Amino acid sequence: MSRVKRLTRSYSQFISVPWRDDAAAAQRVIFCVYHETEERALRTKIDEFELASRQAGHDWYLHDLTDTFAEWLTSQRYAKSYFEKPDLLATIYPKYLDHLAKDFERRISELKPPQKFVIAISGVGSLFGFVKVKDVVDRLAPMVSGRLVVFFPGSYEDNNYRLLDGYDGWNYLAVPITADKTF
Repeated sequence: MSRVKRLTRSYSQFISVPWRDDAAAAQRVIFCVYHETEERALRTKIDEFELASRQAGHDWYLHDLTDTFAEWLTSQRYAKSYFEKPDLLATIYPKYLDHLAKDFERRISELKPPQKFVIAISGVGSLFGFVKVKDVVDRLAPMVSGRLVVFFPGSYEDNNYRLLDGYDGWNYLAVPITADKTF
């Protein structure tokens, strides 16, 4: 059985466990951790995660971050200058994080999700080098009353997450789900 299939199975087992209503925002976050080389395989199977959520009685919404940086950057007033001098980008990264949060909040308000709602975030690998996933999750998690599922291409070891196996990992309170076990 493939690792993505095992990850789907682990997720299915975890998401079917009854939810506590009094969990803090950070405790409502679920990281589905997979090897970055399996990004395409995971994306082709993402409907199985939706199916598992729905079978457990939870509505589902997928929010893809893959193209958000390109869309946001091209909408900037001085986009041409940033393309000509990419070193200037470092000055506007905090605005990108604000954009992600505002866009997410807008979409959530349009959905008006019930309490038993799963909002899944894909495409977090595209954030690498621009903003930290931890910062994005910290901003988005309080907006979700149900569960925030983050499809995370990287690794998890000793309560430490590393995006794309990058050098700077961080600790986070989220529930890690891997192909090998659910925590």
